[in-house]
Amino acid sequence: MKAGVAAQTPQPRGGGGGAAPAVTRRVDRLRKADVITGFRATVRPAALGWRTEAYIEVYCDSAAPPRRLAEVARKYPEIAAAMTVTGAADALLHVRATDVEHFEEVLERIRSEPFIRKTISYMVLSHLLPESPEAGASASAPAEAAARAADGAAILL
Repeated sequence: MKAGVAAQTPQPRGGGGGAAPAVTRRVDRLRKADVITGFRATVRPAALGWRTEAYIEVYCDSAAPPRRLAEVARKYPEIAAAMTVTGAADALLHVRATDVEHFEEVLERIRSEPFIRKTISYMVLSHLLPESPEAGASASAPAEAAARAADGAAILL
């Protein structure tokens, strides 16, 4: 019986899991409903020469509004992410730079903002989860990590 159902079910070309026009209509509906808000490419930062990575805790003189912190973050292309946080710091910045000297220059520019009282920075030495997007992993990285793990397991056996 299953063979009969499978034989009657139209199969998309290329095994994509859905007919192209149906997928397009579904994506269009999701975009119109604001479920899908955009598309992006994931780039490995190291491939572009951004080999130094750090996090910076930012402490402000007064209660700087998040809007003001966001304006500062947008000024620097080296800031990959910025967020307000709980705790003593007012914000946390994720910074990528070409090298330590470049990072130091970015840090000095951030420190020169008039409302920033102090910063504490943390250089990233290695990524414990190299398959994560924060590490600059590609979409195929989890599969590659699993294959590496399987290779390691085979060596251990």
